[in-house]
Amino acid sequence: MTLSYPFRTSSTQRPRGILVLALILIGLCFLSPASEHPAAAERYAVAQGGISQSHADSEPAETSGDLEHEHQILQFMVSIVLILIAAKFGGEIFERLGQPAVLGELLVGVGLGNVHLLGPTVFEALKTDVGIGIAAEVGVVLLLFQVGLETRLDEMKRVGISSLLVAIFGVVAPMILGFVVGKTLLPNHPPIVYGFVGATLAATSVGITARVLKDLGKMQTGEARIILGAAVIDDVIGLIILAVVSGLVVAAERGAAAVISPVSVAAIVLKAVAFFAVAIVLGRFGARPALNTLSRMRVHGVLLAASIGMCFTLAAVAGWLGLAPIVGAFAAGLVLEPSHYRRFTKRGERSVDELIAPIADLFVPVFFVLMGLSVDLRHFASPKALGLAGALFVAAMVGKLVCGIGITQKGINRMIVSVGMIPRGEVGLIFASVGARHYLQGEPVIDAVTYSAIVAMVMLTTLITPIWLKSLFTKAHARKHGAAAG
Repeated sequence: MTLSYPFRTSSTQRPRGILVLALILIGLCFLSPASEHPAAAERYAVAQGGISQSHADSEPAETSGDLEHEHQILQFMVSIVLILIAAKFGGEIFERLGQPAVLGELLVGVGLGNVHLLGPTVFEALKTDVGIGIAAEVGVVLLLFQVGLETRLDEMKRVGISSLLVAIFGVVAPMILGFVVGKTLLPNHPPIVYGFVGATLAATSVGITARVLKDLGKMQTGEARIILGAAVIDDVIGLIILAVVSGLVVAAERGAAAVISPVSVAAIVLKAVAFFAVAIVLGRFGARPALNTLSRMRVHGVLLAASIGMCFTLAAVAGWLGLAPIVGAFAAGLVLEPSHYRRFTKRGERSVDELIAPIADLFVPVFFVLMGLSVDLRHFASPKALGLAGALFVAAMVGKLVCGIGITQKGINRMIVSVGMIPRGEVGLIFASVGARHYLQGEPVIDAVTYSAIVAMVMLTTLITPIWLKSLFTKAHARKHGAAAG
């Protein structure tokens, strides 16, 4: 992949720029967080106390709560800067290597989260920082909103029976294999846990697959159309499955039995389907008139505010219903179409996709870095973690390789389609993070060892896909020209 830049730096400027950025990172490390530097925290408190004392006669003294609040804000700002700089550096390295930037962001998080193994504990507070956690949640909600915006219901109707069958096989097979792996290697857990493990293997990352096909110049091939259509469909199916599984967990948290009964599954399925149906109907019939009314306003940023408001509202409603908030965010993007806000774009305003992109670029990397921070490399020193990671990787590969049997069209390379469905990317991480936040009987549904194994599976499936797809397309091209020459 060739990268072009609007300007070039001289050989003397480049090292200087790298040195400056390195010094910034080092400075941020010493600034964040103050709780790891007692002396710094003490100096901060003394300084604040001195300032308060000097104004004691004219102003009321600041409470310790005010000082703590201000300190938390400063810590949050420094932490965000540190995470964003590290994420962009990691993403840039992997982009230059022809790999998705998300892998670089994830690996940066893994690196920062395991620095403590070498002694320094400066990054440990990032793992439990409430502000960073909220920023990461906002990031994943915006990410699923973007995925929904890129998904068109009309296009899903046109992808054909092959894409539909590939998607169904590509969801059912990995879920069954994941359930079996969980039941075999994680004994004495409730069935819901195995269901969650299976759900993390279900959905293909449509973003990563599309990026790989675009880089290979194969977006217009029959295989690419089937892959992208199937990936979109299995994203939708996967999110419904996530809604069902997380709904069962929420019900168990609230006191229901932690078992998968036909009645409880049917209730959650109906709730998830009803939520999507109502969201689609309201979006189809309510979004256009609402946005047309708002378009009469002259104040700047109305379309952005309305879009974010719709995304967060549906995410909150999904959460209140016991579904994952990301399901609501996806539904919001799914029903919001360009025709709904045409009056805004006609007067020169940017589309919702373009308006959301810079905000997502700020928050989404925080989510992936935080996911990497949660990985403890010490778990891989145990045969259990390595065995689980290996088994999940095999299940993830085999589960998608069988989906090629759903292709009904002639002249389509089944192997290319199957391999194109392999990468899990951000989707698997999102599912795992949801499982890690839910608890059953005082234990997380996705514990630390299982979470680390899932992250390893996601990284491996994402790394192997571009290499394998390129090889398959090259061989198919050679066979085609060889047959023509013969």
